[in-house]
Amino acid sequence: MILFKYILKNHVGPFFFAVFTLFAVFLLQFLMKFADRLIGKGLSLVVIVKLIVYNLAWMVVLVIPMSILVATLMAFGSMAQNNEIAIMKASGVSLYKMMLTPILVSIIIGYLLIQFNNHVYPDANHAARLLMEDISRKKPTLSLVPGVFSQEIPSYSILVRDVNQQQNEIKDITIYDFSSQSKTNIVTAKYGKIYFIPSQKKIIMDLYNGEIHQSDNFYPENYKRLKFIRDKIALPADQFTFEQSTPGGPRYDRELGAHDMLILVDSLNSIKQRRLTELKKAINEMLENKLSNNNSNKINIEKYSLAFQNLQADKNRINSMLNNIEYLNRQMDSYWVEIHKKYSIPFACIVFVLIGAPIGTMIRKGGFGIASGISLIFFLIYWAFLIGGEKLADRDLLSPFWGMWSANVVFLLFGIYLTIKTARERVELNFNFLTKLVPKNWRFAQNEIENS
Repeated sequence: MILFKYILKNHVGPFFFAVFTLFAVFLLQFLMKFADRLIGKGLSLVVIVKLIVYNLAWMVVLVIPMSILVATLMAFGSMAQNNEIAIMKASGVSLYKMMLTPILVSIIIGYLLIQFNNHVYPDANHAARLLMEDISRKKPTLSLVPGVFSQEIPSYSILVRDVNQQQNEIKDITIYDFSSQSKTNIVTAKYGKIYFIPSQKKIIMDLYNGEIHQSDNFYPENYKRLKFIRDKIALPADQFTFEQSTPGGPRYDRELGAHDMLILVDSLNSIKQRRLTELKKAINEMLENKLSNNNSNKINIEKYSLAFQNLQADKNRINSMLNNIEYLNRQMDSYWVEIHKKYSIPFACIVFVLIGAPIGTMIRKGGFGIASGISLIFFLIYWAFLIGGEKLADRDLLSPFWGMWSANVVFLLFGIYLTIKTARERVELNFNFLTKLVPKNWRFAQNEIENS
């Protein structure tokens, strides 16, 4: 029992360190990818934090299995480097017993990750999509450039000659108002101020010493000219304000749990069966009509023309049914892919222990650099399998099961082979062959440093 606790203790530190590091990497990648969509829109810190928190969900799905692989490599590599693995084997403790605790813990983590994938991940994805759509609809705050017409406000064109950004003052203003279909207003003013009302719903232009020219679009002879000392114009500012949508509306496959998607798959399958029944009925009707036409003794051009038209109509009808069935198949495949993915990725936690433990024993290095490098290679291969399988399954070239589970099957067999081979004999894996790629003068300098 003490031995198992010791092995588990060696995993805890590297696991949380890997989780923190990988989260930082994924978070930096996310911010770099979406920075252009967030900067310059006047979003509050609360909104940005919400967006990051919602997107942490998909990061958890990737980070946890990879962190288990890194932690296993570091823990077993460190114990092998300190000859603890050799001492345990000499004491009668096999590699299988050493791996028992990490495997049991990985099963628990995998189960928790399944629950996360079915209950937290879909809601977080849905909230993230809605928030991102709300952000994308929000335009930057109104920016007036001296001497350039601004058309950021619908139905208005604004020209100013001078802008004081600190005081929100503008000079020599011209405003074309096309908000009314029957009338066009042109407002000019010597100077004024611009500001938002507290609710951010309207932009107020407080103008001084100006004129309003009003013309009728249907009766050009009706023209009015008004002078004012002070006038206020309220302009719509909905596109400059941020409003978060309430949860609801349609959800896509990555925004649903496995149970909900199974219900949808069952409904789609029922529709598919009805379409197949209708297709069989249509084909039978075509055959009956063809036989009745062939049995008729009267032959004329009009009859053949009508038969040809009916044949074309039946052909279009059957093609439409076949396209609809193909669409239903693709929809069901996409849902099945997501269902299997919710279980295949958590299962990778167990697979990575079977791979990490023997490789960590072989390399006899417990550093984060080597562990993260090897983990990255394996995870890239695993992810390539997963993405390739998903694409093939979505195109109905591969079953959704094998598309999502082929990586686990291959890695599981490879991990079992490595585990058995390492348990039966002492195998050491080194990377000395990489030193041949280093120039000789660099190797000589390194040797001098080590000897000194």
